[in-house]
Amino acid sequence: MSIKPAHAATLPSREAPGYRRGLVFAGLLLLLVLGLGLGVSQGAVRLSGLEVLGAVLGLHENPIVTELRLPRVLGAMLVGAALGLAGAAFQGLFRNPLADPYLMGSAAGAALGITLAVSWLGSFSGTFAQHAVFASVPASATLFGFLGAVLAVALTLLLSGGASRTHDLILAGVVVGSVLVSLTSYLMLQDADRVRAVFAYTLGSLAFVNRDGVGSLALYLLFTLPLFLLLGRTLNALNLGEETARSLGLPLGQIKLLIIGAVTLLTASAVAQAGIIGFVGLVAPHLLRRLIGGDYRYLLPASALGGAVLLVFADLLARTLIAPGELPVGILTTLLGGPFFLYLLWRGRRV
Repeated sequence: MSIKPAHAATLPSREAPGYRRGLVFAGLLLLLVLGLGLGVSQGAVRLSGLEVLGAVLGLHENPIVTELRLPRVLGAMLVGAALGLAGAAFQGLFRNPLADPYLMGSAAGAALGITLAVSWLGSFSGTFAQHAVFASVPASATLFGFLGAVLAVALTLLLSGGASRTHDLILAGVVVGSVLVSLTSYLMLQDADRVRAVFAYTLGSLAFVNRDGVGSLALYLLFTLPLFLLLGRTLNALNLGEETARSLGLPLGQIKLLIIGAVTLLTASAVAQAGIIGFVGLVAPHLLRRLIGGDYRYLLPASALGGAVLLVFADLLARTLIAPGELPVGILTTLLGGPFFLYLLWRGRRV
């Protein structure tokens, strides 16, 4: 029996040669550019490419482009990238392709934070980007959603005994998420308006992403993406087993805590801005792993691009399928992502 050398964790997968990875990255970039263009030009009011380009370059004013669609499409790109990157990192950390960014209770914590914001701040001025579904949710609630997600993950870490206890982390995340969902449900039952606002938030929507939200999402991605790229080899080593990683002299406790912290920042910022959007952080890394292999040096940036592409096109469909009405994008990603992921599992069992 041959033993795989420890340095194999840093080598590219034989199933994904360089030219194939290059084609995948090029295809994702082309799809992203196409999605951005369609996202800004298509909607209840269709615009030509020249109108969009003129508004973006400042040649003429068009609030539909500059104030509504462009921030929304950029927000979809950044939220999708954050969820895809976070999902790939958690799948590598927990060595489980079924792990997603919400595994440690961040989504439940964000929902509870938004519920509290509706209770405490609902009487103050300011709403989410003039969107009727979120009319009873104050704009400052994004901060509460962010803090709720961060505190939920911190509680999970505390209950599990630290980042080094991987299995306990998963169990603690499930328990924390269940308890926070129960608290949210109880608070929602106290007020019908609160039920409507928080329920809409949990369905996910990009309608209320504004320029400030785009800026904060871009900042978190600029901070975390280089960090994850540096940790690609480490995640490769972790996927060979913790004993192998320790034999390479890696400080696993500190590395796990660093990864969890970075994923929490990404997930909390995405959830705070767009609500709970499922399956993007699960499907994008899983699909790209089949295309380019499991080398996290390439899988992490590919998952960010894949998540961005998925959410940009999902939001485009959400805005155009029943125009001039609109579907919550979280419903659409679940309806499309759920069956697709089940198909991938079924196909994998047959291979």
